[in-house]
Parts: sequence; C-alpha cells; structure tokens
Amino acid sequence: MIPNHLFDKYLKLLDLERSSPSYQMLCQIIKTHLIRVPFENISKLLYKKQGLNYIPDLHTYLDGIKKNKFGGTCYANNYFLYLLLKDLGYEIKLCGVDMRHPDVHLISIVKIKNQEYIIDGGYAAPFLNPLPIDLKEDYIINLGLEKYIIKPKDDAGRTKVEQYYDGKLQHWYVVNPQQREIDEFRDVIKDSYSDAAVFMNAVRITRFSENGSIVLKNLSLTENINNESSTVKITLKEMPFIIQKKFGIPSAIVYEALGHFKELRDIYD
Repeated sequence: MIPNHLFDKYLKLLDLERSSPSYQMLCQIIKTHLIRVPFENISKLLYKKQGLNYIPDLHTYLDGIKKNKFGGTCYANNYFLYLLLKDLGYEIKLCGVDMRHPDVHLISIVKIKNQEYIIDGGYAAPFLNPLPIDLKEDYIINLGLEKYIIKPKDDAGRTKVEQYYDGKLQHWYVVNPQQREIDEFRDVIKDSYSDAAVFMNAVRITRFSENGSIVLKNLSLTENINNESSTVKITLKEMPFIIQKKFGIPSAIVYEALGHFKELRDIYD
C-alpha cells in the first residue's frame, strides 16, 4: 500500500490540486504530466548501475523528478500515472501493449461518461490529451515531421497506434483492452534491463512544452517549436553537457549513467 502523502507529493510536483474526476481535469493532468515528466532512459541506466532491474518505488521516482529532472520510460511513467489517476478516483485499468513482442509497453484506459480514452505518458509522443478509442475514423496528431494515427478498434476490441516519420511508418503498437496487474509485467521489465536491451544501449530523452518538444535520439538533437523542426548532430563526449543544458539532468549523473558507452544502438533496430 502506497502512503497517501506520496500522491500529495506527486500532485505538488505537477503543481496540481486534488479534485474530483472529470474530463477537463484529466486533460490537465495528462498535459502537465507530459510536460513536467520527460520520457528518458538516463535514470534507467543509472538504476541498473545501482543494481535495480525493476521500476523504482514511487518515492525514488518522485525524488528523481524533483532533484534530477528525471522521468522514466514507459513502465515507470505510465504505471505511476495510472496509480495517481486511480488514487484520484478515475475509473481506470492498466493494459498491456504489443509491439514486435507482447507486453513490451503498457498504457492505461480511462472511462468517463461511457467513453474510453488511452492515457500514454510513456511513449515519447505528443499525447497531451486523452486519446479517444471509440472511433469511427482515424484520429491524427501531428508534430513536426512526425504523425501519429490512432485507428478505430478492430474486431477484437484492440486499438492500433501508428507512428510515421516524414511520411513513412516507423513504429506501431496494439493495445489489448484487458485489465492487467503490474506484476504480470515483471519478466518483461526485468528483460528491459538486460545488457542487450535497447534502452541499455541507446539514449532517448523527450521533453514537451506548451509549443513543441525537444528530443534527443542518440547523437541527434531535434527541437520542434510551433510545428517547425531543426536537428543538430552532437558527439558522445559533449552529450552530458547538452543533456544538462537542454533537459536539466545534471551532467555528473549523465556521466555516471553513460560511463560504459563507446557506441550507441539505433532505437528502432
């Protein structure tokens, strides 16, 4: 059982007041969370060096946000967001998501006034509002050269989310709508800390703002402002300084997390 004061601390970090569930409040929580809590794997690399092979506890997660401008990857960001919304009284379920393999992502589905919405704060995507899934046609989100399409449910009630870059399909996932428990993901989370896992061999940080985003994918730094994009190349040597300047994560911590890196793996390999 997580103490209530940790959820109060969570809300304080988001600069939000506790209030009754509503669609308007849900939108505010999702947007604020995506802006204040980045998708990043620096913390995950650091936690592995400290011997962790699972998501941190909520106290550690919140301290990371406050002290080091951390967030997390999908398991941490989406699970703790799920717990926060559940604590606030939302009708919500945790769901597994398939990519190339089953259950390698997770999201939440919230139900408000008989309408269901995907909540995904852990895909490094501009999902600043709840994503409707009771659709008759595609729901499209654009950000710079990226486009995201949420498809109507298939015959099994599953929702597909597609990511395009410069017009080409780059990535996708399929949501399985069954209620799940976090312990069911223990093995796949443990695998995500293995030496061969993608986010143990790459760097990805995405932070959103009111008018755009800043994204680090290995040695490419992209800034999207008002739908205009610019990309610069950086070196591994200067990465800690760039990360501190652009994302606020202290360079000393980045050095510690990245100390073993000699080369970086393509995230989409």
